[in-house]
Amino acid sequence: MSTHTVQLPESVTKNIEELAARGGFSVSQFLASAASEKLAVMMTVDYLKREAAEGRREDFEKYLASVPAAPPVPGDEL
Repeated sequence: MSTHTVQLPESVTKNIEELAARGGFSVSQFLASAASEKLAVMMTVDYLKREAAEGRREDFEKYLASVPAAPPVPGDEL
């Protein structure tokens, strides 16, 4: 486990303390969870960008053409 010193505006610190207390977490747990969530989002975006860069329009068109023409299911209309 590592320790990092982070300077935050007082208003952010106050909100973090309130939300952590409301959720029954320590400030450290709250910040570790928030950092983990942000890391997961950024890693997912990187993964999707890599996958998109490897995709080919021809493959997309082929798979799209295989979808049968059908009306949308009820509740899924525009």
